[in-house]
Amino acid sequence: MTPTRWVLLFIALAAACAGGLAIGPVPLTLVDVARAVAGQGDPQSVAIVRDLRLARVCLAMIAGAGLGMSGAALQGTLRNALAEPYLLGVSGGAAVGAVLAVVAGLTAAVTLPVAAFAGAAVAVALVLLVARAASGRADPRVLLMAGVVVGAFANAAIMILLAGAGEGAVRNALWWMMGSVAGAEWSAVRWLALYAAIAGVTLVAVARDIDLLALGEDAAAGLGVQVARATRRIFLLAALLAAITVAGAGLIGFVGLVVPAMARALGMRRAREVLLASAVLGATLLVAADVVARTVRSPAELPLGAVTALVGVPFFLVRLRRAT
Repeated sequence: MTPTRWVLLFIALAAACAGGLAIGPVPLTLVDVARAVAGQGDPQSVAIVRDLRLARVCLAMIAGAGLGMSGAALQGTLRNALAEPYLLGVSGGAAVGAVLAVVAGLTAAVTLPVAAFAGAAVAVALVLLVARAASGRADPRVLLMAGVVVGAFANAAIMILLAGAGEGAVRNALWWMMGSVAGAEWSAVRWLALYAAIAGVTLVAVARDIDLLALGEDAAAGLGVQVARATRRIFLLAALLAAITVAGAGLIGFVGLVVPAMARALGMRRAREVLLASAVLGATLLVAADVVARTVRSPAELPLGAVTALVGVPFFLVRLRRAT
């Protein structure tokens, strides 16, 4: 992709972030936002921007970037443009791990992503086992169907876990399952940013394996790739990124489906480019979606997952029609 398009991508991200900081129940000008970020100006504006909206925008950026990179990695490895962590059951597995941690009282910012990752890793293992049991090998189409089954199982497990919980806990959990960055706190944002940076950098470092796996298992093996090992490593990194998102913002679907397609439409072909562009586009999309979620029916707030689904479901149907 040309440098001009990269510049435009970052300008779009900056515009979305500026909108996220300026738009809300108390509208602010861009000058007020800039002064508030620097800790200057009206104390009320400083509190709104630095204590409320900035953490929320940062969490949306981390979640969007993580989902975008996770979807790009899964689509490249599986050679299937319909693959993404939500549809493959990875996000559902992460949600089960997070809910288990909450039920057990392990809600610290450092432990919740670890529990979500454990759930996502188990979901990845189940998807691979189911797909191999059904077809004898990791066929991309069977993997997608196995992911849908594992995702449905994860939703059932969450309902069972919540069956004995109090009314308030169930209401909060259901809101979290529909996706939201309303509860963003700096302590959690810092830990999530650290986890996301580690997983994202590692995933970019193994981008060559994604390029070779996209050629097919036999071709990749012929070029020296240990297919099973490389696939597991990429799946686990994608699962970690999805788990980080679930731990911080709940279940948000279709970002990992839409964003990599947008990156490829902009001319990205190699996995490293697609991963990086998906991170920027995903962050932009989710910050913009959060602005829509908290303003379209203000003072009420829409679930973030519902907003992304309104974009993602029609996109999925179009891609499904082309795939068939």
